[in-house]
Amino acid sequence: MNVYDLTIPVFTGMLRNLSKLLERAEEQAASRKFAPEALLDARLYPDMFPLTRQVQLATDFAKGTAARLAAQDVPKWDDTERGFAELQARISKALDYLATIAPAAFDDAESRAIELKTPAGTFHFRGDEFLLTWGLPNFYFHVTTAYNILRHNGIEIGKLDFLGKA
Repeated sequence: MNVYDLTIPVFTGMLRNLSKLLERAEEQAASRKFAPEALLDARLYPDMFPLTRQVQLATDFAKGTAARLAAQDVPKWDDTERGFAELQARISKALDYLATIAPAAFDDAESRAIELKTPAGTFHFRGDEFLLTWGLPNFYFHVTTAYNILRHNGIEIGKLDFLGKA
């Protein structure tokens, strides 16, 4: 396996699954006659981000991880999405961006030095370490949290929907 195989196909597949989860949530909100905002603003705990922000962060970690490992500038996107259609557009934009990164851009990515500045401080990683201890875990955290928010709020989805096998 190489870094390309561990990023682009993984992010692409899971973002498509996330898109389908959001479709199911929107359909079920409509059929059960409750406001979509009840889901979009839902969170698992008061100090956690709501569903909308979880989707934004999932796309941010996908594009940011891929860009850094491919030695590209990370695209900057405003976090202004409020509805399901806007979240779907953001996922589509992330998928479109990921499709532009050629496998060759990941040559030597595992040994690439990556500096990440966050509000918590500046972190320094080797490419493989960044992918395995920062990029993938954060991406999966936000996709999983989005799934859990939906499931916790009664949306009829299951593990196979999360995995994309349903």
